[in-house]
Amino acid sequence: MIVVTTPTGSIGHQVLIALADSDEEIRVIARDPGRLDPRLRPRVEVVQGSTTDREVVAAALKGADSVFWLVPPDPSASSVPGHVLEFVTPLCAALDEVDRVVAVSSLGRGHGRKAGQISAIFAMDALIESSGVHYRSLCPPGFMDNLLHQVDSIRDTGAFFGTITGDLPLPSCATRDIAATASRLLLDRSWTGQDSIEIRGPEDLSHHDMARIMSEVLGRPIHYRQISAADQKAALTGHGVSAAWAQGLIDMSTAVENGLYDTPRTPESYSPTGFRQWCADVLAPAVVG
Repeated sequence: MIVVTTPTGSIGHQVLIALADSDEEIRVIARDPGRLDPRLRPRVEVVQGSTTDREVVAAALKGADSVFWLVPPDPSASSVPGHVLEFVTPLCAALDEVDRVVAVSSLGRGHGRKAGQISAIFAMDALIESSGVHYRSLCPPGFMDNLLHQVDSIRDTGAFFGTITGDLPLPSCATRDIAATASRLLLDRSWTGQDSIEIRGPEDLSHHDMARIMSEVLGRPIHYRQISAADQKAALTGHGVSAAWAQGLIDMSTAVENGLYDTPRTPESYSPTGFRQWCADVLAPAVVG
């Protein structure tokens, strides 16, 4: 039995699709089962509720072998570490029920001080590892798919925005590669111990490089515009994001610019989807839509 959390989210949904083709029994935790993909609904057992609820998590993990764990974002959260702790505490209380945990963390483990949401997710790793459970921490950099949050701006103004220097090469990855790695590990009963797995994408690109590739794929000029941290925070809070969450995102960007992702690229950290391919497969349809 494999338990999947966030089954209607970007990564969790893709994990569920990959597992559905296997012979494994699958159980999901879902606040609203009506949001599950109707094609997958007959394939899964549903425990309705939140992963912040100890009783829900305990019921879902009972009799399971492995669990896919992801802390969903909450831009309204009044505390970034408090938000992560709220989600990881019920898991830690129920870890005696499972053999293996696969969770989404971040690239840069061991270097994530004052890195906003990334620092909080590293604390999640430490709490899970302290239980002694067999654990694989998936460590991606920024998601290519995060650009979908700016798809209206890309479509309407031909620009996307951020606080990071435009000519700084950085790794990025597609969420589908995170999901593929997670599903492979969940189906594999042979691994033991605790380890981190980097998922870096095939190339490092600056935001200006991304803009150039987006322009070529979309057939129209796209530009990256760097904005100040103050303007970024004002824009976020103006759209209903809490001050704490907005500051966490700014701290995260600052940490990335200061070298959070500066770890050696290895063959094991490679993931296949390049940015150009992602733009063709995901961004272009979103812009047209």
